[in-house]
Amino acid sequence: REMGATQVTDFLTALAIRDRVSASTQNQALSGLLFLYRFVLCVDLGDIAPPPRARTPHHIPVVLSQMDVKRVLDALDGVPRLVATLLYGAGLRLQECLEVRVKDLDFERREITVRRGKGQKDRRVMLPESVREALRAHLVDVRVQHEADLRAGFGRVVLPDALERKLPSAATDWRWQFVFPAGRICRDPRFGPPSRFHVHESLIEKAVAAAALRAGVTVRVTCHTFRHSFATHLLETGSDIRTVQELLGHSDVST
Repeated sequence: REMGATQVTDFLTALAIRDRVSASTQNQALSGLLFLYRFVLCVDLGDIAPPPRARTPHHIPVVLSQMDVKRVLDALDGVPRLVATLLYGAGLRLQECLEVRVKDLDFERREITVRRGKGQKDRRVMLPESVREALRAHLVDVRVQHEADLRAGFGRVVLPDALERKLPSAATDWRWQFVFPAGRICRDPRFGPPSRFHVHESLIEKAVAAAALRAGVTVRVTCHTFRHSFATHLLETGSDIRTVQELLGHSDVST
């Protein structure tokens, strides 16, 4: 209680200059202190002099060569390989890919509809020819699993927003099932009746990291690396930057 706005500013300044913390760490410290004084100590700090801001690092994204992409993909198998192929072939974010449902795939038009991407925007992206048949075969297995779930009294999938109230039957409809369902049914009552989520992000992330090591790729490879590589390779082969922007779902061409 004896410390006030001056001490808060001094502390935040020390974080930025002496400790060289990241901008997010400094912001978290400020938010925590404001909460402490306002809601715990019930003290009005008044106006806080703005401290020097911690620098936000600007990292150059890792981009793989086409040969390294092939090496990593060849070191994967099963669902992780399918997912990684879509990340690279369609420029999807990992979460966007895992949230794709059966109805979002259009094999005839070779399109994937991305629902509620970053910024809550829908968009259409290409369905890579290289993965079409493998994806069809995968869906056969997923449907067998879904029908087995239905016979066992399950077969539900988590639905977005208030859709379950509007379309109660959609939860067990094949078209609404995730393309990449989890291996186990979630029975946590916080999420309603037992339902099958999509596969967890960490499973794909760990598989990609391990595959990069097996492939002998020396740079750090994450799932997002495929997306950066997708955009870079399109630009290198002459694609228009506006087209690439739309495929990535970016609102600003500079990003």
